[in-house]
Amino acid sequence: MGKKLILLLGILVAAGLGVAFWLYEPDAPEPEQLVVVPPPAAAVPPPLPVERYPIAAVAAAPEQAPVLDIEQSDTLYRQALAKLFGEKSLTSYFYSERMIRRFVATIDNLPRDDAPAKMMPVKPVGGPFLVDRDGDALSIAPANAQRYVNHLQVMSAVDPRLLVDMYVSFYPLFQKAYRELGYANGFFNDRLIEAIDNLLQTPELAPPVALEQPKVLYTYADKSLQARSAGQRIMLRMGAENRATAIKALTAIRKELLSRSPARE
Repeated sequence: MGKKLILLLGILVAAGLGVAFWLYEPDAPEPEQLVVVPPPAAAVPPPLPVERYPIAAVAAAPEQAPVLDIEQSDTLYRQALAKLFGEKSLTSYFYSERMIRRFVATIDNLPRDDAPAKMMPVKPVGGPFLVDRDGDALSIAPANAQRYVNHLQVMSAVDPRLLVDMYVSFYPLFQKAYRELGYANGFFNDRLIEAIDNLLQTPELAPPVALEQPKVLYTYADKSLQARSAGQRIMLRMGAENRATAIKALTAIRKELLSRSPARE
């Protein structure tokens, strides 16, 4: 009896709610057919980037095999650089701490608007930036080019094949440092070649190169030059002869890199 009463009360309550609805909803339209809207499809994630210049692995000699821990890499990387550049040049021109991270961060920054000096792997060129003044007109002094000569001589003296050999043997650490910058799916060798290509696209300029000094630092008077990448602005500052030397060295390095990492179209 109890179960029948509960069931009957349930039916009456349901009926009463229905009656109340029609009484208190005058001129209500006939209920529309319920249309079930499926939930929106999950967004398709963008495809992962394809490695355009996959670096070919090389079997390093036991004494040259890089450590896997980037935190402990400075000593071994420094020894490898010393074999290429010589101990004296290494001490004079390179920082000795966080060497791989500095190199990776700088390569990533060169095609951008700013490449902070504090992240550079090499020490700055000596002396102040030299400027010619003719009344209110400012331009890069021809003597400024001399400040870059020693750095370029050191770079040009290195065999590109040996330089790329060392790069390839340490590539897992370069790649790891690149991923640490936030490029979880990026490939450092692709970025390196992109940076080199950007430097090689530096325009040729006939001197004098006009400058402005809006505050403390100098900028290019030609806004199109000032808008160029940090790497190209460095190339422009070093003068035509030094720039030709740098382009020759970069072209040789790029050619050697491509021999180890043929492009994927």
